[in-house]
Amino acid sequence: MQPSAEMNPAAPAAAETPPLRPAVLAGPEALSSAARAEIRELSGHRPGRFLLELAWNWLVVAGVITLGVLASNVFVTVLCILIVGTRQMVFGLLLHEQVHRLGLRGKYGDWIVNVLAVYPLFATTVEDYAKVHLSHHKYFFTSKDPDFIRKSGEDWTFPADWKVLARLVLRDLTGLNTVALIKGKTGTAAMDEFTRTNPSPLWLRLGFYALLAVVLTLVEGWTVFLVYWVIPLLTVTQLLVRWIAVIEHKYNMENATVYETTPLIRLKPWQRLLIPDLNFAMHAYHHAHPGVSFSQLPKVHEIYKREGLVDESAIFDGQGAYLRYMLKRSR
Repeated sequence: MQPSAEMNPAAPAAAETPPLRPAVLAGPEALSSAARAEIRELSGHRPGRFLLELAWNWLVVAGVITLGVLASNVFVTVLCILIVGTRQMVFGLLLHEQVHRLGLRGKYGDWIVNVLAVYPLFATTVEDYAKVHLSHHKYFFTSKDPDFIRKSGEDWTFPADWKVLARLVLRDLTGLNTVALIKGKTGTAAMDEFTRTNPSPLWLRLGFYALLAVVLTLVEGWTVFLVYWVIPLLTVTQLLVRWIAVIEHKYNMENATVYETTPLIRLKPWQRLLIPDLNFAMHAYHHAHPGVSFSQLPKVHEIYKREGLVDESAIFDGQGAYLRYMLKRSR
């Protein structure tokens, strides 16, 4: 069903889009009691895996930037910018994990994740994004779902002509969608039901940026920072964030279910290596079991398969298969 003008007056009209053929046939209510018990065992935060992913991500960033500086070659620099962009996307996915309290808990868990993963992205905070994302979960694909409202219109209508997709790619790679991205990750007063109990103070964020500026000045690192961090953030990361969004859900279907709007994609090994998505391609299971960490979602998938709740023929075989689906014309 097409979103109404009252829901989002500023959004351009979008054609109705057909639902996906569900790969996940039903939700938790269809599971056996034994399967539900297994998934309860898989639930809960996984701080060790979270910190390991965070540390590895920073190690890759540091190594890539070092390589770029030492090589001093334009082609190596471009390659480094591409790789750093993929890692900035991973920081965004770790933010998503923390919003569900699956990373670090405790009084200062959000503070730590803000400093180590979120403030470097400049766009939002754990507290702000929690308001947006948890509203999306609670009010999925209704007029109170901020993601559904924002992602309506032609830019989010797929399948689409390749020219439409090319225009979106160009806008993302030139940084023209940066402001829209920041607005989309920022909560409003209407979402205050998801306010965190111990929000990070403003001084922490300002202090982080002040310290960063001082350090960059002392080590004369502003050029390196702009080339190897800011440029990827404004270009490659913008494109990757859009890609994650379009494999997350198919939009412009008001009141549709998670299962008819959420593709299930079986990533190729090289795709997991080059564009790690922290199992985001299994997003239907995340909505069904938001208390399960990304690291446990493959096990959830196996449980659903064992229960006969997965249509293997409806799974997209790699990101390329889903891209080809996106490029088909609507009939």
